[in-house]
Amino acid sequence: NHAELAHANAFTAYLAPLRESEWVVYSKRPFGGPEEVLRYLARYTHRVAISNRRLIACDEKGVTFNWKDYRLEGPDRYKVMTLATHEFIRRFLIHVLPAGFHRIRYYGLLASGRRAENVARARELLMPPIIPVDAIKAIRPNAADSANAAEPQTTSLCPCCGGRMIIIERFERGATPHYRPSPPTTVLRIDTS
Repeated sequence: NHAELAHANAFTAYLAPLRESEWVVYSKRPFGGPEEVLRYLARYTHRVAISNRRLIACDEKGVTFNWKDYRLEGPDRYKVMTLATHEFIRRFLIHVLPAGFHRIRYYGLLASGRRAENVARARELLMPPIIPVDAIKAIRPNAADSANAAEPQTTSLCPCCGGRMIIIERFERGATPHYRPSPPTTVLRIDTS
């Protein structure tokens, strides 16, 4: 409760320990003036689930507001909905963060500094491995000979997707594979507290 800070003496006493700290501030003159800076920051620090301009009415029927149906294209995607007041409040409160949590725009892979590079690298890491032809020939040295032979080749199908499966090694239950699987990637722990 900050009601007591409305009194000048209480507010001055509140600021006194803050004046003792050495604050490092880098600021440039804002392009649109201080009001524009405040408007910009307010959009990100106090943004809520629905803006005032989307609210149309609040009456005995409930709360009426504009919403966007992202499944549609064109002007038909903008619609109007009326919800009972208690249902509107329930849906609104779903977007309220628990105490101690902070709203952030992008973090981790999607942080704006290197977003394009991070996403490209993530896609690269998610691609299936390409097995060199030499590795296949090393495992099945007679593969080229059997391809030229008159006997028909049976192709194996992937049980998941039905695509053509190239078997590079078979081993019996309990046997150790010749090629060790790649080590698991280390888990990156990010503490946001």
